[in-house]
Amino acid sequence: MPENMKQKRDMPTLFRLASALAVIAALTACAPKISYRGNMVDSGKLAEIRPGESTREDCINKLGSPTQVGTFDENVWYYFGRTTKQYSFLDPEVIEHKAVEIRFNDEGVVTAVNVLDPSQCREIEPVSRSTPTYGHEMTFIEQLVGNLGQRAKSAKETKKK
Repeated sequence: MPENMKQKRDMPTLFRLASALAVIAALTACAPKISYRGNMVDSGKLAEIRPGESTREDCINKLGSPTQVGTFDENVWYYFGRTTKQYSFLDPEVIEHKAVEIRFNDEGVVTAVNVLDPSQCREIEPVSRSTPTYGHEMTFIEQLVGNLGQRAKSAKETKKK
């Protein structure tokens, strides 16, 4: 078989191989990024925590450290967890959200286990204001070259001593 004929016959094979590689690369680029944040409490382990019987140590051994201890009452522990899915540059989508509150008495024994309703969660918008400060506001140029004079002064003071 002539060399030209063999090259022409191999071109469609190379084209198909390149196309297949491009399709595989495109499909893998579209895979979502799954992120886990906080402590997603396992329902089976949570069922092992019984009010009146379990202690703080039992909670730590079975559920791990709490995500948050109550701000005003250290006898309240919170376990928060969230699983999100994000495709490339799009906003993440919440797949699963769990919140569990565990209350203890003063002896460290569990008094209540409450699974909180995630639909009652609210997004908090940070305030965009800035606190005004008084004094000299430096220009961009002063910020760039402001330390040059300070270093010259400190070098002169060092030589005098």
